[in-house]
Amino acid sequence: MSFSELGLSSHLLRALAERDYAEPTEVQTAVIPSAIGGRDIWAQAQTGSGKTAAFVLPLLQRLQNSAGGTALILVPTRELAAQIAESVRNYGRYLPNHAKIVTAVGGVSINPQMMALRGGADIVIATPGRLLDLVDHNALKLSAISTLVLDEADRLLDLGFSDELGRIVALLPDDRQSMLFSATFPPDVSALAGKLLRAPVRVEVTPARKTAPNILERAIEVDAPQRTQLLRHLIQTDAWSRVLVFVATKYATEHVAEKLRRAGILAGALHGELSQGARSQVLADFKASKLQVLVATDLAARGLDIVQLPFVVNYDLPRAATEYTHRIGRTGRAGETGVAVSFISASTHAHFRLIEKRHSREIPREQIPGFEPIETTVPDSPATGGIKGKRKSKKDKLRDAAAGRVNEEIKPLGSPKSSYRWHRI
Repeated sequence: MSFSELGLSSHLLRALAERDYAEPTEVQTAVIPSAIGGRDIWAQAQTGSGKTAAFVLPLLQRLQNSAGGTALILVPTRELAAQIAESVRNYGRYLPNHAKIVTAVGGVSINPQMMALRGGADIVIATPGRLLDLVDHNALKLSAISTLVLDEADRLLDLGFSDELGRIVALLPDDRQSMLFSATFPPDVSALAGKLLRAPVRVEVTPARKTAPNILERAIEVDAPQRTQLLRHLIQTDAWSRVLVFVATKYATEHVAEKLRRAGILAGALHGELSQGARSQVLADFKASKLQVLVATDLAARGLDIVQLPFVVNYDLPRAATEYTHRIGRTGRAGETGVAVSFISASTHAHFRLIEKRHSREIPREQIPGFEPIETTVPDSPATGGIKGKRKSKKDKLRDAAAGRVNEEIKPLGSPKSSYRWHRI
């Protein structure tokens, strides 16, 4: 099937042809006609499957077909919001009626966004917190929303946006169109879909097996204190041109990037506590090859499309097994080949085995001469950090705390040899 068979205008087809998009992907073929027809959509699609175009193209088509109403796209991160805004502009560049796009994210002053919303907007791309700030400032009325898109719905819930989403949904009109896109469908996402969607079209796109060989996965054993030196060695000895390095904390991004800079390697740090201007600048520098290495938290694991990124390194392993796929998926995109390296230490080998088990794969362990590990691996040691989902939830912690308080209030009476009689003080 071609894009011309999906009900798109000649203006949109021209923009697609300019980007050398010859045929729609599986998710685009399944979603676009139903979305143009106004149906609610519930789609499972991984990053890299073409899902952004799957909802942006119908939004632009519907804006050309009818007047009035605003489309709202909710996303978990500022970077994803910026990327979607760029896609909207690219796909809609030849439309006779250009869409007014407003990006509303935190980390920058709210005043320019309030000014941009004066007179309304055709498409608002927002993170939940900043959207509610704008609503509280009366800069945007959600009752005017005609279409709602939730992109990376599982990530939105992972980042703790459940309460914000509840507030937003309560303010939306009942007669809207809603589209929900998620890489996975855990129970909380399914519950959210049940509240949002009406007789939705279900689309499930599994990752294509043929893309797996494009990524060479390597697991290198190394003592934790030697990881930075090994990273520097691989970059310099193997002439790695551009590398995305994932670490666990904000401090680690700055620390590792600084160590690399001292070694003469152009490196930058990306984490959630940077200002929006700093985040945008470091990403732009990395995409323009002004930086050779970008050291980032999982902020960069989803939604970022970096063309020709040949190397990804798991300096710290991801806590959630599902995030491993999203991390290494930053490389080997659009038919390119890529290499994904994971550093394995004595304390993390069990966790990596769990990741392998979850993904039904076994990656041979390597050792690099000069960096052979000295620390002893304990076969039965627990996985550091654990797989996400095994940790206690907030509710469980509150129950445990409540139980602890009750136990402190309960004292045994009588001698130890006699049967206890319990008395609540």
